[in-house]
Amino acid sequence: MLESFSVLQLLGGLAIGTFSGAVAGLLGVSPGGALMPALALMPGLGQHDAQAISLAAQLVPTSLAGFLRYRVSGHGASWRTVVWISLGFLAGAYLGARGASHLADATLRWMFVGYLLVLVALVVLKSPAPQDVDALLLAEPRGSVIALALVGVVAGASSGLLGIGGGLAITALLTVALHYSQHRAQAVSLAVNVLPLALPAVFVYASVASGLPWVLLGVVVVGLWIGTAAGARLATRLEERALRKYFLVLVISMALLMAWRAMGSA
Repeated sequence: MLESFSVLQLLGGLAIGTFSGAVAGLLGVSPGGALMPALALMPGLGQHDAQAISLAAQLVPTSLAGFLRYRVSGHGASWRTVVWISLGFLAGAYLGARGASHLADATLRWMFVGYLLVLVALVVLKSPAPQDVDALLLAEPRGSVIALALVGVVAGASSGLLGIGGGLAITALLTVALHYSQHRAQAVSLAVNVLPLALPAVFVYASVASGLPWVLLGVVVVGLWIGTAAGARLATRLEERALRKYFLVLVISMALLMAWRAMGSA
């Protein structure tokens, strides 16, 4: 793992953190979906290094400001949903990180592309929720304990394996499989990501790399705090349909970016 960075790289890390935080707050996903691909493009960082920094940065509860903004606007998350998804997440994150340590950088990049394309397909195939029934937006569906835990396992595995926070998977699976509204699913995703659930995965990455670049990590975290609060403020003013469109744009953009990165390293 690299230990020294130039001022330009640190400023780039701050910008990447701010942008990723804004995306997280706006779309109710963990910042890793934007953070990891952006870090992977930074000169001098390999895929495993970028994933380690992404996961470690997300241990800090930068999504708290975003979740509180959603809650104030009437889109909270029940403790039952958060707890069961979190328990599944812990198991999945450890297993995913163990798997990533045995894979080459190029393989991980193409797996990231495939993962994002699957999420796009799920969201596109999902029928839009009724927009004229306020009660459906206010109520939180009560998925079974097993279903919620499985959402957590899938999100955790994607987090540990690909260096993202798992928020993309949580939001997509809650809306598609458990029929949560987009705002509600995004609030749950942010609530789950307040907790340091990626800690098992970070431990695995840090053990393999013999440490983490703390200075770069620090500036990325500062950017995440700033961006998340601003993104969440904007999200609560947008309609459900607009958020779904922006979610799709983000996922497709990240898939294309990582595919370009993977082809360039082939």
